[in-house]
Amino acid sequence: MLQNDNNIYYTLRIAAAMCFLGHGAFGIITKEIWCNYFAVFGISHAAALKLMPWLGAVDIVMGLTLLIYPVKAFALWLVVWGFFTAMLRPLSGEPFAEVIERCGNFGVPLALLILCGNGDAVFQRLFYRISPDKPVSTETLAKVAKCLRVVIFLLFIGHGWLNLNEKKGLLGEYSSMGFSNPGLIAHIVGIFEIVAACAVLIRPLRPLLFALLIWKMGSELFYPHWELFEWIERGGSYGAILALWFILPRTSSQAQNTAFAT
Repeated sequence: MLQNDNNIYYTLRIAAAMCFLGHGAFGIITKEIWCNYFAVFGISHAAALKLMPWLGAVDIVMGLTLLIYPVKAFALWLVVWGFFTAMLRPLSGEPFAEVIERCGNFGVPLALLILCGNGDAVFQRLFYRISPDKPVSTETLAKVAKCLRVVIFLLFIGHGWLNLNEKKGLLGEYSSMGFSNPGLIAHIVGIFEIVAACAVLIRPLRPLLFALLIWKMGSELFYPHWELFEWIERGGSYGAILALWFILPRTSSQAQNTAFAT
């Protein structure tokens, strides 16, 4: 049991760090589209390009800290920062689906905090090393499972929504893969992802989660630019699926359903 608890903990911890590191890398390389998000606050294009590397460096330091010596303060910051940066997308004119599609970025560190809560209040022991109880109680695992089910549901609903809306970037990916009708492929993928999202929310099964993990890890490799950094930044998506896969053997269907209903 302890080994499985460690698998859940390290999966969430590494996934949260990946979000920081991937996001920070884009700050260092000054990702052009980020200028739109700085513009929400009236920051000019030139000033945004100067600020990006500094923000990127902070993200990378926090990501490395989560890997080396994780503290609650940085996990809490990733929840807030991940949600805040995701919300900048609709505020800059992008679809709201872009927010929920990035739910893994802020949902996974939230799940990590739930797992390592140890009965503390939110703002207690902010700079102490976080780790789960040994062994983790079934009640705590049920709460983490509930959180992850919602996270997985939202990120697949969001991505499916973007496919049905024929997001330009996704169409470009399908075209680069050799599909002659990328719009049709986007609709097929969108329907598949929305159905999968609902299945996970209603009744997650380990074979389904394994298939979705392979699907997500594979599909995120086809971004037209900076594929590696995009893949790393989406670590929360893979981590949410894998952590729930580890949890399911530890929680009965009745316990999960009861926790979810409450």
